[in-house]
Amino acid sequence: MEHPPHRLSVAPMMDWTDRHCRYFHRLMTRRAMLYTEMVTAPAVVHGDRDRLLGFNRAEHPVALQLGGSDPEELRAAVRLAVPYGYDEINLNVGCPSDRVQSGCFGAVLMERPQLVADCVAAMQEASPVPVTVKCRIGVDDQDPQAVLPDFLERVSAAGVRHFVIHARKAWLQGLSPKENREIPPLDYDLVVAMKAAFPHLTICINGGITSLDQARALLERGVDGVMIGRAAYHDPGSVLIGADGLWGDGPGRDALQVVAAMHPYIAAHLARGGRLHQITRHMLGLFHGRPGARGWRRVLSEGVARPGAGLEVLEAALAEVAPGADVQAAVG
Repeated sequence: MEHPPHRLSVAPMMDWTDRHCRYFHRLMTRRAMLYTEMVTAPAVVHGDRDRLLGFNRAEHPVALQLGGSDPEELRAAVRLAVPYGYDEINLNVGCPSDRVQSGCFGAVLMERPQLVADCVAAMQEASPVPVTVKCRIGVDDQDPQAVLPDFLERVSAAGVRHFVIHARKAWLQGLSPKENREIPPLDYDLVVAMKAAFPHLTICINGGITSLDQARALLERGVDGVMIGRAAYHDPGSVLIGADGLWGDGPGRDALQVVAAMHPYIAAHLARGGRLHQITRHMLGLFHGRPGARGWRRVLSEGVARPGAGLEVLEAALAEVAPGADVQAAVG
């Protein structure tokens, strides 16, 4: 049986999962679905679309996450995004940040399932690829046992067949976005129950998942996929290297080979006038837990601050974890 890309995915994370991060992550896993940062529909309609939506073809499979609550604006945003060639368009119904609430999108939309249904119906009319929804189990004083199945029923009636469920409530008042990722208790049992109640839907689980072993255990409970967020960013070597084993694939690149594969990408970025830090900030956790990891992080963090910092900083950082390693030779 061929498992789909959403068997494991890397969560959309604001200020983190930009195009450089996704390219880096793709070098560790050929299979997992990668997500963009959330992009608001108004930004797509009125902003610099190439900057907001452009990506490297090597990133496939990759999904665009949109934020918004106006069906017509979301339809327009999807129509503008289609030529870029994303594999999926996802609607954010889970982010609890203040700026998202003020725009009436994100987790606050859990209180308005019919509006979500209207939004995804409009998006699907403009999209040749699947439209999916990332949501919470509820917000504030809602009872997730009642709210979540009703939400899935009403939104799936509009045509959505794929939901990513963060297995925590979001408290829109009183908790910061960081606290909303940590304080509300996880309820994996409820998400597993939703898969049993809606077997025709693709149900993926998100929230508090930090390892491939944990992902495997949840897949064995019957969910269709697992989404990992901060652990995949801070410790990509543990989470993403070896992830393709969830599809039955053999080992891919090791961490040193990933650094070597990043070398030409970084060189091209610098040649276009880009800054080293724009890419290497995503690489700080690659050797997490290995001897020399602290030196790797220190050299990368300090070296990028120098004017004209280039690939020599990467090579110096690599020497902290792999003395004698030659990035140029590995690339060649």
